[in-house]
Amino acid sequence: MSILVDGQTRLICQGITGSAGAFHTKQCKDYGTQVVGGVTPGKGGQKAVDDLPVFNSCLEAVSKTGADATMIFVPPAFAADAILEAADAGIRIIVAITEGIAVQDMMKVKQTLSLPRYKDTILIGPNCPGIITPGSAGKGCKIGIMPGYIHKAPADAESGKSIGIISRSGTLTYEAVWQAAKCGLGQTTCIGIGGDPVRGMNFIDCLERFNADEQTAGVIMIGEIGGSDEEQAAAWIKTNMKKPVCAFIAGRTAPPGRRMGHAGAIISGGQGGAEAKIEALRAGGCTVADSPATLGATMAAALGVK
Repeated sequence: MSILVDGQTRLICQGITGSAGAFHTKQCKDYGTQVVGGVTPGKGGQKAVDDLPVFNSCLEAVSKTGADATMIFVPPAFAADAILEAADAGIRIIVAITEGIAVQDMMKVKQTLSLPRYKDTILIGPNCPGIITPGSAGKGCKIGIMPGYIHKAPADAESGKSIGIISRSGTLTYEAVWQAAKCGLGQTTCIGIGGDPVRGMNFIDCLERFNADEQTAGVIMIGEIGGSDEEQAAAWIKTNMKKPVCAFIAGRTAPPGRRMGHAGAIISGGQGGAEAKIEALRAGGCTVADSPATLGATMAAALGVK
């Protein structure tokens, strides 16, 4: 099985007529994702990317295509409004790829999406690579910028084991995927949750779903310095997780107070450091890899795969 998206997911792209939106929409479509159109205000009625229809609004796109997912390639100044427009249109899965969205804009988005009317809306990102459920055409679904070819479709019970992957880092997501595939581990779903300080899904949101998924045998979780998400996830894992979790924390050599890459990757007031996160994860029962180069082997060992 998979979580959140699969071969039945119907995807649109907000910002489809821009260069990045057009390029990645085609990549998703070529992977086998059911891409049904795109949205660019003022360009409704036009065609884009293999003759996909362009609509003026998400509401129009949903009513005419039945779309239930979107990926957002809208400039930062307008991306928060694009997220809320998608939510108002009833789109269930919103994947915000855009980076550089102002923190205050995302705070407004988070506050709005917490309202009861949006209880079924799931936001992934912003500043993330997206989500993918590997599989052949018609079975898999790629929403985002990840290279589809490195992913391995989930194994059946007789031929091997499959894992879920959650990461704050896009690049390390790909590294974990590549290593897992080389070790013979298929992936049910891989989610890049993004590294911004205010974002949609967090580790626990993903862990809950992987824990309930029968086909997911274990989880690779990649965190970073900054914030407290990893510590909170560790506490949840200790109490609730029924499956092995292999973790890695990026940024162990970062100088205190220095932001490293992501907006959320900053140590402040003595909190958010790598060692504290590693200690919490180990106390929660996770196996912590010392290097990103050993993620696949560490996960395979935890699952008893040789």
